[in-house]
Amino acid sequence: MTDTQTLAPTDFAAARRHMIESQLRPSDVSDPVVIAAMAVTPREDFVPASHRAIAYIDRAVPLGGGRVLNPALSTGLLLTRAELSGDDKVLLIGSGTGYMAALLAGIVAHVVAVEQDRALVEQASTGLAGLANVTTVESALGEGHAAGAPYSLVIIDGAVEQVPDAIVAQLADGGRLLTGLDEAGVTRLAAGRRQGGAFALVPFADTDIAPLAAFARPKSYTF
Repeated sequence: MTDTQTLAPTDFAAARRHMIESQLRPSDVSDPVVIAAMAVTPREDFVPASHRAIAYIDRAVPLGGGRVLNPALSTGLLLTRAELSGDDKVLLIGSGTGYMAALLAGIVAHVVAVEQDRALVEQASTGLAGLANVTTVESALGEGHAAGAPYSLVIIDGAVEQVPDAIVAQLADGGRLLTGLDEAGVTRLAAGRRQGGAFALVPFADTDIAPLAAFARPKSYTF
């Protein structure tokens, strides 16, 4: 059990400080803009009420429907590697209840947050209310949101077995894509950049990030 599991609900501000000093800074989450966003964004507001007391544990937090809020470390590492800028237009796929969208909203120009689970979309709409630069879209994750393309940055907030060509096509030339890779149950974070018609992902960190079933490879049959 981590220290944050025992914190009372009135200690959420202390829990955020603990998360930063014990989970993020020692593990290469070094971008001061990302650290600042995670220090002020109330993670507890993006989990079910029954799980608020464990919102800052160093593991995934269940959201219902088989989905989770990924560990803060994987979120921090993805955002640090993304090299965010104030003019970025971001496509966030698998936005869940909206925690990463809320983090991005204070840093980039615009966020299109795509989620296919209606219950999560409804929770995100509540949590992100008032953020004028976030558009929440209910859509199949594997389709992204071509209507808003091109994007300078795409983040898939989960581990994938493959990135569909349709998603890569929504990146601007020179645009970045960050995600988790699920390779036989082992997850790593990876980043890639679209250069003309070429795109490839390169792993950069081994860490826990929940698989997204929408990005599983089709199963092949053997006889």
